Amino acid sequence: MKKSDLLKSSIAILQELVSFDSTSRESNLALIEHIRSYLDNLGIESRITHDASGEKANLWATIGPATRGGVVLSGHLDVVPVDGQQWSSDPFNMWQAEGKLFGRGVVDMKGFIAVCLAMAPQMLKQKLQLPIHFAFTYDEETGCIGVHGLLKDVVDNLPLPRAVIVGEPTSMKIIGGHKGSRSYRTVVKGVPAHSSDPRLGVNSIMAAAKIVTFLESLQQDLADNADKNSPFDPPYTTVDLGIINGGTANNIIPEFTEVQWGFRLLPQDSADTLQKRVIDFIDKEITPHIKAQSDKASVSTTISNNVAPLIPDDQSAAEQLIRHITGLNDSGVVSFGTEAGAFQQSGIPAVVFGPGSITEAHQPDEFIEIEQLAECIEFIENLLEWAQKDSPDSLFQPV
Repeated sequence: MKKSDLLKSSIAILQELVSFDSTSRESNLALIEHIRSYLDNLGIESRITHDASGEKANLWATIGPATRGGVVLSGHLDVVPVDGQQWSSDPFNMWQAEGKLFGRGVVDMKGFIAVCLAMAPQMLKQKLQLPIHFAFTYDEETGCIGVHGLLKDVVDNLPLPRAVIVGEPTSMKIIGGHKGSRSYRTVVKGVPAHSSDPRLGVNSIMAAAKIVTFLESLQQDLADNADKNSPFDPPYTTVDLGIINGGTANNIIPEFTEVQWGFRLLPQDSADTLQKRVIDFIDKEITPHIKAQSDKASVSTTISNNVAPLIPDDQSAAEQLIRHITGLNDSGVVSFGTEAGAFQQSGIPAVVFGPGSITEAHQPDEFIEIEQLAECIEFIENLLEWAQKDSPDSLFQPV
């Protein structure tokens, strides 16, 4: 198929994918069924893994021989909300202007998935010597949740792939490492009372404010002790503090305050160690103080998600594969997280490499340049050419 036809097909499929509101809070089953039906019509079987509710699902499909040592093309199907954003047009009805495609998820990361699906018919026509796998997941945006169920199924039941390419937007540059993250939900339970006499209650907002102040000082400490030679930008673990909710009225001492916080961790930093610093502060400075006011007061902290870092390894099979196919030599690192770290932890070398710019992700009027899709098509064509060789494993031995 001509490159121009592949590009047209990719754009048409992307239009369809964008039309599904797959915001993380919604079920993605309609989109999964749409993709599954498309693959079924090509004669490609899919494996589906669901979440506990049955309302979310991952999809795994294989093209080529059922052997070990294949290459995974991986992407997440969920998108971030459009709430409160000012869009020029309907974010779930893709439009085109000035060489760009606009819509929620076009760059993060339905554009990559559309190219994979558009090229599936061409993959079927090739005499592949090793398999190409599709791995499409749910709830990446809320903490890389879905990929763990998919990986358990792969590791337990299928021939283990040799490398995975996570097609997050990197402007088609190699990203070999990224930070991990861990997020928490801390709830301060105070005692409500009329605000005219603070002695009668326990103010949960005031207690939570002290925790926030400690997190700010911890962030400064991490910045002050940064490794200036770190390849990451910023070169230190950062503190997330995104949501704080508390109180019901100005004349009521607030009973509950919730703080959502976390870390974006350098691969070498320990989440457990930093977590202990915060919990120790709460246990020593917050809990005794509010308990002294009322034994009904308390503080509880739970982990809401945990994203593995991608540990840089320029000798990994995944990086070597892309270097071999593209001729690129440089490999960078980023501060945002992806599912690549989970693949790496499961024993499958991973790299992040995909079309579009991460700076457009999560933005109103999110877009991807059509030229980036064309570049991605060319890369996958070269990947397929390599996978047809008599000995594609000459680059790396299958595990």
